Amino acid sequence: MPAKPRVIYWFRTDLRLHDSPALKAALELKPECLWPIWCWDPHYVYRARVGPNRWQYLLDCMNDVSASITKLNPKSKLHVIREAPQTLLPKLFKEWRITHLVFEKDTDAYARDRDAEVSRLAKEAGVEVVVKVGRTLYDPDELVGENGGKPTMSILQVEKAGSKIGDIPRPIPAPKSFPGPGDTKINFKQACPTKEPDFNTIQRESTEGSYFSIAGPAGDFGVPTLHEMGLKAATTQHRGGETIGRQMLDEIIEDEAWTATFEKPKTAPTAFAPQATTLLSPHMHFGSLSCREFYWRVQDVVDEYKGKASQPPVSLTGQLLFRDMYFGAQAKLGWYFGQTEGNDHNRFIPWHLRSKLDEKGIITGEYTIDSAEAESWFQRWKYGRTGFPWIDAIMRQLRSEGWIHHLARHAVACFLTRGGCYIDWVRGAEVFEEWLIDHESACNIGNWQWLSCTAFYSQFYRCYSPIAFPQKTDKDGQFVRHFCPELKDFPTKYIYEPWKAPIQDQKKAGCLIKGDGTMAEIDGMKAYPKPMFDFNERRTICLDGMKSAYHVNLYGNDPRVLDGTWRKLFPDDAEGPTEGNNDHEAAVQNKKIKKVTKLEKREQGVDEDHGGAADTGGDLKGGDKDGSKRKRGKNDGTLNAFVAPRKTRKTQAK
Repeated sequence: MPAKPRVIYWFRTDLRLHDSPALKAALELKPECLWPIWCWDPHYVYRARVGPNRWQYLLDCMNDVSASITKLNPKSKLHVIREAPQTLLPKLFKEWRITHLVFEKDTDAYARDRDAEVSRLAKEAGVEVVVKVGRTLYDPDELVGENGGKPTMSILQVEKAGSKIGDIPRPIPAPKSFPGPGDTKINFKQACPTKEPDFNTIQRESTEGSYFSIAGPAGDFGVPTLHEMGLKAATTQHRGGETIGRQMLDEIIEDEAWTATFEKPKTAPTAFAPQATTLLSPHMHFGSLSCREFYWRVQDVVDEYKGKASQPPVSLTGQLLFRDMYFGAQAKLGWYFGQTEGNDHNRFIPWHLRSKLDEKGIITGEYTIDSAEAESWFQRWKYGRTGFPWIDAIMRQLRSEGWIHHLARHAVACFLTRGGCYIDWVRGAEVFEEWLIDHESACNIGNWQWLSCTAFYSQFYRCYSPIAFPQKTDKDGQFVRHFCPELKDFPTKYIYEPWKAPIQDQKKAGCLIKGDGTMAEIDGMKAYPKPMFDFNERRTICLDGMKSAYHVNLYGNDPRVLDGTWRKLFPDDAEGPTEGNNDHEAAVQNKKIKKVTKLEKREQGVDEDHGGAADTGGDLKGGDKDGSKRKRGKNDGTLNAFVAPRKTRKTQAK
């Protein structure tokens, strides 16, 4: 055993030097040598959906932290080693005579399994493993423990459990010096990964080649490039790295009034250049900005503010509590958190395009097309071709920039699931996983469950109108004109409903409302698609479907959900793949009996969610299984006025 510690510091979700409890623990060992490494894990290269924009953001963060290490010690840097950690680290333990492995705790489902295996291998090699919490305000496992061993499903539960854990620690400063690494020679054979299945094939324009050499093409353990991975060029203007993240935070804190009075539901989803919120979420994801640094910088401003400051859950610090809530839920539920089947906190809805499962009951990334129409709707939604300008503008911004406002996320998620298409929330979560630069599995999954009203939130009758909602903050439609430029010259009165524009107005604006969006030009003129369905009709169908599913009251762990006999509880003509005995039979029957029928149009508006869900921090009974026993909310009178039949509306108007 070496006289002094020889330490590997394994960077993962903590690409920073400031406020890193794990890095502090590594340095307190006073090591003879310290190797800062990044394992280039094929799980993320091939098995996670990651588009070029998020890859570029990650590479920015890696390059920035590497440069910061080199400033402290010219002999050191971030060493990117191109092999899976499960096979790489045991070889490094022996090759570099390692005594300690130090890393930040990660409670994502895959990370749990990976770290358990690495820790087991380290123990076999006689290497001490040191793990510290730094990704979240609270240790997710401690939150669960103080929540009675249950997943955290509401902000109230997080606040209550957090109060038992104790005060959120103050951030710690970045180190002023950094030990050098020892010998970095590698004399063992690289274990090359299996590329298939490659979920990111669609993102590549050439062969993925980042595993050509274990130390990279220059043999210097350099950070890979998009070109090496065969990826298309990034299109986002947002850049990552600890340096940029801390500069952004400084600029935010300078505006004390904005910082102290921020209320997220009151920010504009239509704002762009600049956006209406902090845009620090991708820095939180990659760890280029510490969540504790953010929390205390904001809280100190709030404590000193002379006016009326906002409070959680709508305040800036409240957003971090939401984040911890989702991490606590995932920490408890593991792999099942990301799906309906097997998830005892996820309400079962017979969505279209349901996930396929493997022999262990875990989703495979594939899905059953029970309805060709639903599949068409999904693809048009994904690529911004629905014919509803507000929805299309959001999805185009997402694909181009990798970021959209939280209320924009609400709008498109509601539209895809319970407010239009009745498509499985997992399909939407997978698209967000692919395109968001701030994607975190816990938050992404949790938000999609919230907006689909399958967990955390149950007020499914609250719905976003793709026409009325955006007009509240952007009457002229500047957001739509920017991201759907073919509509830029449309009159304001038609910008959210261009299909209503007379043909002469369409021609004057230089764009025909025609087709399904697959053709950029029709009849020698720019084209924008017609709406893919009547929104009011679809909303009514979805609302009836949600009522029926809530009445049946199944959750993902119910044996009838798992064996497919749930269909016996739904009529064949119910929305979703309810016909027959399985998904295949449902798809066949769907072609035969599913016909679009003209529904009686109710003279009612669409109740628009202005962020009321965020205001309450989840259902008042804990956010999981008590939607049917929900306390009457302060807005329910207004909601009833929006969704009640015509005669009730008349009665209330008297």
